[in-house]
Amino acid sequence: MKNICCFFGVLFLFSCTSNTILEKPKDLIPKDSMSILMEEMMIASSSKFIKNKFQESDVNYMALVYENFKIDSVRFQKSNLYYMSKIDEYQKILETATNSLEAKKELFTKQKTRLDSIRKDSIKKIKNDSKLLDSVKILELKPLQ
Repeated sequence: MKNICCFFGVLFLFSCTSNTILEKPKDLIPKDSMSILMEEMMIASSSKFIKNKFQESDVNYMALVYENFKIDSVRFQKSNLYYMSKIDEYQKILETATNSLEAKKELFTKQKTRLDSIRKDSIKKIKNDSKLLDSVKILELKPLQ
């Protein structure tokens, strides 16, 4: 009896493994486009918490991403499920998207620090110019002796 329970237990454990790879859909999004699409979707989903120029938050930008790539949500879901069934490919797609986002973040950070330094320099220049103008005004106001 004990041997039969162990046999069924081992059989149950081996039968639970799943190697399900879905069929390739007819309108599959290519890997490189899928990576760019995932990148844009990450940006759109994170912008949900930021107010736009009309001071509106909680705006869904996913429709704009779908429109930009000329796809619909059903096509994305089918492609996403297919790539998720092939976890190695899906992981590469996600890594490419996150690496691209990190590169963009680094680029924008460098630009922001450069613009901030230019702004600080211009403010210093304006302050120095105003001090010079003040000293010239003082000289003009003093009577000549």
